[in-house]
Amino acid sequence: MYLMISTYLAPLDEVDRARDDHLAFLAGLEGRGLAVSAGRRNPPVGGIVLLAVDTEAEARELMADDPYVQRGLAEYAAEGWTPARGVLADWRRPA
Repeated sequence: MYLMISTYLAPLDEVDRARDDHLAFLAGLEGRGLAVSAGRRNPPVGGIVLLAVDTEAEARELMADDPYVQRGLAEYAAEGWTPARGVLADWRRPA
């Protein structure tokens, strides 16, 4: 899994104008079994998307299509992560 941690590059009101497109993009990833969870950071300086992918390259390729990225509103840092405890410890990507 990869945590994709975004940082907004534009004021929040500008980011929010693209939010519906961003959420639709995430829904598409969820429908394909690729996005496990997502949400805005607190305070709202960016967000986090948890992706069920095996490589950083795949994670970065997916997030390059995020409307926030395409419009220059956010950038992502990638952190590989393997859940060892809790509800995600045995999580498997849907077939």
